[in-house]
Formats: sequence, C-alpha cells, structure tokens
Amino acid sequence: MMRSGRLFRDGVVTFALLAILALFALKMNNRPEIVQNGSFYVIDGDTLSAGGERLRLKGIDAPEYRQRCQRNGADWACGEEARKALATMIKTGAPECRGRERDRYGRLLVTCVAGDADINAAMVRSGMAVSYGGYASEERSARQAKAGLWASDFERPSNYRREERMAHDNDPIAGWLGYLRQLVGWSAP
Repeated sequence: MMRSGRLFRDGVVTFALLAILALFALKMNNRPEIVQNGSFYVIDGDTLSAGGERLRLKGIDAPEYRQRCQRNGADWACGEEARKALATMIKTGAPECRGRERDRYGRLLVTCVAGDADINAAMVRSGMAVSYGGYASEERSARQAKAGLWASDFERPSNYRREERMAHDNDPIAGWLGYLRQLVGWSAP
C-alpha cells in the first residue's frame, strides 16, 4: 500500500513539473514578433542598427569589420567588403527585418527581406557570410561557386573573434577597452 502511494505521489509531481515546463515553453514561444523597417545603418556584414536598436542577422556569420583575408597571396579587407555587400542589399527595395529572440548581447535576431529576397540568405549565397545555424544550402552553393570568401583563404568569423578575445586577454589595456566598449554598447563601424 505504501509503495502505490509513493508511485502516485511521484506521478503527480512529475506531471506538475511537466505542466510547468509546458507553460514555460508556451510563454517563450509567445514572445511578440518585432518588425523593423525603414532606414538601417549597417555596422558590419551581419549587424544593423535601427532606431537605436542593434539587429543581428539570424543564421549567418560575416567577417568582422577589421578582419582581413587572403586572396591570391594578397590581403583583402573581407570584413569591409562584407559590410559593403550588406549595405548594398539593404539599400535595394524597402527592407523589413523581423525577429522574436535576442542574442547574449541583447541584439534582436532578425531575418531581413527586401521584396521577395531573403537578405540573410543572399549574404551567404554571395559568399560574404557563412552559415551560422541556418542557410547551409546557400553556403554549399557559395563554396561550389567559389563566391566571396570561398575564393580566398579566410578564418571563420567565430574563430577570428575567439583569437581576438584571447589576444585582448593577454593585453590588459586592450581588454579594458573592449570591456568598456561592450558596457556602453559601442562598436567600431
């Protein structure tokens, strides 16, 4: 008799925990979608600013603005080129960016479209960004066509950022400057 009572209690507790988790998941999925349109300022190849809010293009990762790549044995400013490519795409049509989630830096994760064109996909397809949790088929196409970054030797942006952080960690002044920039939300164009 005691065993069946314990089983019943454990079942009730398990059911209650599952119900709480289901309510939490429902709440997370009910976040309102935020829509931004109009004029955007391009910060780098995967980050925009609109109305004082930072927007991060979801599913892609572009070279950092100051990142350099190698093409035919020569340096080229792949980060600057990625920024220019995004600026050109944002200027075409009337872009609209939509998102619900935020990244760890508080930036809204968005998918942007101009007319029927998915700008996030176009950045990867042009080879000016890599897939970062989305757009794998576009990356395969860019790689096969040797478009943009794929026509050069480059370091994946996530690896570049990690190495930059490690270099700043070994340089206390640069580390403090990076911390202050992050604190006030400033990043170089």
